[in-house]
Amino acid sequence: MTATKPTFPAPDHDHNRCAADALRHAEQVCAGRAQKFTPVRRQVLQALLSSHRPLGAYEVIDELAKSIPRPAPITVYRALDFLMENGLVHRIESRNAFLACAHDHDAAAMVAFLICERCGSVGEIPAAPVAQSLNVAARATGFAPKLSVVEITGTCAHCQQGL
Repeated sequence: MTATKPTFPAPDHDHNRCAADALRHAEQVCAGRAQKFTPVRRQVLQALLSSHRPLGAYEVIDELAKSIPRPAPITVYRALDFLMENGLVHRIESRNAFLACAHDHDAAAMVAFLICERCGSVGEIPAAPVAQSLNVAARATGFAPKLSVVEITGTCAHCQQGL
């Protein structure tokens, strides 16, 4: 994962540019993999890019319904599956929600999600060493791990400044 993007964007950052950059990145990823970045997939990603907080599938539907006819849930879930498979969206397990990923990392890269309890924003940081340690410990007990998700709740630096 490249460190060019801040973990938590400043509250006054240029969000339109941020979203446009993420859409360009998605176009490049899909083109590079010969995958179709269909209008529905683009719209779902744009809905997730509307903020830096995770949205549930039905919140995505509500966001889309502001500008297009209300899509069927299966349509949104299929788009979310495609976006996750291509590393453009993450699922935040504890929130049963989805988060657009603007970082340039491999889809299988292990990241930890930092979830701010005050503003709801989610940041991500590299977490391969943590995941490796957890997987080694799990294997030592005879357990065969398949998926490691690290989610840490707390307060982001921006919200701490407002305390």
